[in-house]
Amino acid sequence: MTMKERLMELVVQHAFRYSDTPVFKLVHGGLSKFYFNCKSVTLDPEGQYLIGNLIYRAVRDLKIDAVGGLTLGADPMANATAYTSWLEKDPIQCFVVRKKAKDHGTASLIEGKVKAGNRVVVLDDVITTGGSTLQAVAACRSAGLEVVKAVVLVDRQEMDGRQNILKEVPELEALVTRDEIFERFRRGKNQ
Repeated sequence: MTMKERLMELVVQHAFRYSDTPVFKLVHGGLSKFYFNCKSVTLDPEGQYLIGNLIYRAVRDLKIDAVGGLTLGADPMANATAYTSWLEKDPIQCFVVRKKAKDHGTASLIEGKVKAGNRVVVLDDVITTGGSTLQAVAACRSAGLEVVKAVVLVDRQEMDGRQNILKEVPELEALVTRDEIFERFRRGKNQ
């Protein structure tokens, strides 16, 4: 079994919920028949191992300085990637984008060892409209960071999320898609 296949198993088992009627309220306010709460995978030791390795492989040739995104969704993914990069003797920093600037200290939106001019990849756990990813991209650009790619754990493949992000970022990669998860979910129900 590949790392991606195992990651999909974890997502189906622990992060994916489905209902025949739309009962799951999404961030943008709409209701859906399915929902992804990826924290149970991104915070899991095996999930972090898989995510860290898969993201590292997706970014290692980009000559980037750091990975990160909007807190809370991106935090464990960025940490796992940074840890994996260290083990690979190719250290990539991680950073956190706050949802709003703190009202004390430096009032910075971004925490971590990044500085203007750094090349970064923005991470997110789930995209629907792309709003959280784009909020992180905007914060990175305001800090003078060059966003070269976005990597997401799950692309819900709806509400133009992918297209919205690609208007602002040159490249977007999803570790898994809604279609892949639905296929694995249906196979599991039929066994």
